[in-house]
Amino acid sequence: MEQLEVDLGERSYPIHIGPGLLAEPGHFGQALRGRQVLIVTNSTVGPLYRQRLRTTLREVTCFNPARQEREALEVDAVELPDGEAYKTLDHLDPIFTRLLERGFDRSATIVALGGGVVGDMAGFAAACYQRGIDFIQVPTTLLAQVDSSVGGKTGVNHRLGKNMIGAFHQPQAVVIDTDTLATLDERQFAAGLAEVIKYGVIGDADLFAWLEAHMGALVDREPAALTTAIRRSCEAKAAIVAADEREGGQRALLNLGHTFGHAIETGIGYGRWLHGEAVAAGILMAADLARRLGWLSDDEVHRIEALTVRAGLPTRAPADLSRERFLELMRVDKKAQAGEIRLVLPTTIGNATVTADYDPDALAATLDEHHALPARLGPRG
Repeated sequence: MEQLEVDLGERSYPIHIGPGLLAEPGHFGQALRGRQVLIVTNSTVGPLYRQRLRTTLREVTCFNPARQEREALEVDAVELPDGEAYKTLDHLDPIFTRLLERGFDRSATIVALGGGVVGDMAGFAAACYQRGIDFIQVPTTLLAQVDSSVGGKTGVNHRLGKNMIGAFHQPQAVVIDTDTLATLDERQFAAGLAEVIKYGVIGDADLFAWLEAHMGALVDREPAALTTAIRRSCEAKAAIVAADEREGGQRALLNLGHTFGHAIETGIGYGRWLHGEAVAAGILMAADLARRLGWLSDDEVHRIEALTVRAGLPTRAPADLSRERFLELMRVDKKAQAGEIRLVLPTTIGNATVTADYDPDALAATLDEHHALPARLGPRG
């Protein structure tokens, strides 16, 4: 097992990475303040891992100061429908209802067992319930393990914009059991690789070169390669979050490809493309614009595209999104200021910047070129 820490002072927390961690109660017991625990999962992950996690949590005891003795945890679970289309305010209600029905108090903890949608929703519910209770992230998809489970961004989508309703709420711990990747389908796995590629492009040329050398091993899910990719991704994100917890500066670099990608997800309807698929196309669009601005060489753009293809990810946006619709959706972005679209653009492989200082004609040309191919619904679409 490997352990990292997100250094946020009194809000610091560990990231545990390794096989078989769902069966190890110690990582959970260290992060619990009270004896009430609600597992939030979905209809896909729940049948696979809910009972295993429940059994592990029942091995944990919590000290009751009133009785001056240790007691077993009270563990309950709620299962949400699976998919980005259900990441809405309405679908938070089952979580709040279960918490209230069972009389969960402010010492309770929510455990998010699933991918990014589950983590975002469970974390937002934790941020809201009684104005804030603890939660633990147990990500089961590669995308959640390398990105969304770390950093405290929680929230839901609105029909007019992705992730526009939410809160910063840091977890007490992130427990990454790499064995859960064995049950992940190819499309979901590839979607996670998009976020790993992102880290190389925005700040780690050595990681990008490592990915070029080891993408085959990652696609084959070789354990050593997976652990390295997850650890290096978490290290990169933990460092950025520690320096800029609430995205006042450099944390915005983590959104490389996301302004384009969120426009894709919103424009075609949540769930048609996975988040990582949309981000992959968005990274290529950002790279293309950077090339037009003279920041990236043709060779660097080719390297990014070649790695994206090897990961099994789409490289073009859906054809049914016009340039005008793209621009409209891109203005509904958390980085936008006074209606001005601010973009994360690579200046070379290993460096990126957030800017609104670009030629709008160059952006138009990128949008025209990158939605010219037929829509793809995934790496096999």
